[in-house]
Amino acid sequence: MTTDHFAGDPRTNHERMLAGDLYIADDPTIAAAQKKAVQTAARFAAAYADDPDAGQAVLAELFGGVGEGTHVRAPVHVDYGDRITVGARTFVNMGLTALDVAPITIGDDCQIGPHVQLLTPTHPVEPQPRRDKLEAAKPIVIGDNVWLGGGVIVCPGVTIGENSVVGAGSVVTKDVPPNVVAVGNPARVIREII
Repeated sequence: MTTDHFAGDPRTNHERMLAGDLYIADDPTIAAAQKKAVQTAARFAAAYADDPDAGQAVLAELFGGVGEGTHVRAPVHVDYGDRITVGARTFVNMGLTALDVAPITIGDDCQIGPHVQLLTPTHPVEPQPRRDKLEAAKPIVIGDNVWLGGGVIVCPGVTIGENSVVGAGSVVTKDVPPNVVAVGNPARVIREII
């Protein structure tokens, strides 16, 4: 017997997703948006290979917003792309994975190392709802002038405060305050930046 998790809720799964509520990713609107994102990310990678600066124009089609003077290296991997905004003068190294089921905001003057993962999706801990394919997402916010070292993983719902540095390979499961260095798995603050 299957449970109707959305009894009495007339919204589509796409509408539930956009609201940050539990949903099942079987909506044709979701599938179309993901397909478009994959195609645009592939065009970005191809354009970047020919001319990195010209590739940024394609990136502007993929992301929801890109600030002046920002440079993103290919490839990038996204769910939708249009829920990602990047401020001005930010550098994003190759291999960014930004699963933007919920919004991802990256501030001005950031340095994002290679193969960083920004992961907004969540799944129920309980086995049956997870088996029923329920999921949700929580936004990620990266403040101005943040440096994320190579391979950093930022988990759903995390905010990293301005000027902070997260060491390479760290897994950020909780908010990081402004003006600190955080390292480890899970990431812990090891010192303040003065």
